[in-house]
Amino acid sequence: MNAPTGKDLEIKRAKAQEDHRALRGRIDRLSSDAIDLILRDARSHYAWSKKPIADELVQELYDITINGPTSMNTLPARFVFVKTPEGKERLAKSLKPQNVGKMMGAPITAIIAHDMDFWKELPFLFPHDDRRHLFDGNTAYCEDTAYRNGTLQGAYFMIAARALGLDVGAMSGFSNAIVDEEFFAGTTLKSNFLCNIGYADETALFQKLPRFAFDQVCSFA
Repeated sequence: MNAPTGKDLEIKRAKAQEDHRALRGRIDRLSSDAIDLILRDARSHYAWSKKPIADELVQELYDITINGPTSMNTLPARFVFVKTPEGKERLAKSLKPQNVGKMMGAPITAIIAHDMDFWKELPFLFPHDDRRHLFDGNTAYCEDTAYRNGTLQGAYFMIAARALGLDVGAMSGFSNAIVDEEFFAGTTLKSNFLCNIGYADETALFQKLPRFAFDQVCSFA
């Protein structure tokens, strides 16, 4: 894919700037209720109702998630939506015993992974400057970039899910090695974390745990 140049580039840049000004003119911030829904009063969930999630909603969730920023637009995250009984049984092999029920009860469990060969897609994702030479043969830089930006995309995924009315429950109590062998053998993908999504059964909730005050962990420099 070729990057726009000349007059075409000027037109596209002008439209991008106009679109952003229009967005800010239309919405200057989220409502307090919206912030409560996605972060302030949101909870991690461990039990789930039987209400299913339509495939179209999963696709909408992805379409929102993919717009979150990553360095050089690398977009290294890859998502596997585990929802069949067979897929759940495969995933259960990797989980600590206390997490099996949480995963089995969720309509869908997303494997948030990242592709170590993400940089090979840069001619499409970052067409105006070929940065592949920064990653080619540099395993440490690839790993660092893929993990950091894939984790960011996982966070965008959870916020987007809440914004669409879904509940989420992220999990790290599993074996990445088993997930990678079961789902990604022979590929360049590596798992990061798991995230159950669905409509929560709130009866499993306990009180919200403490958070730090601003002055405890923040400073100005």
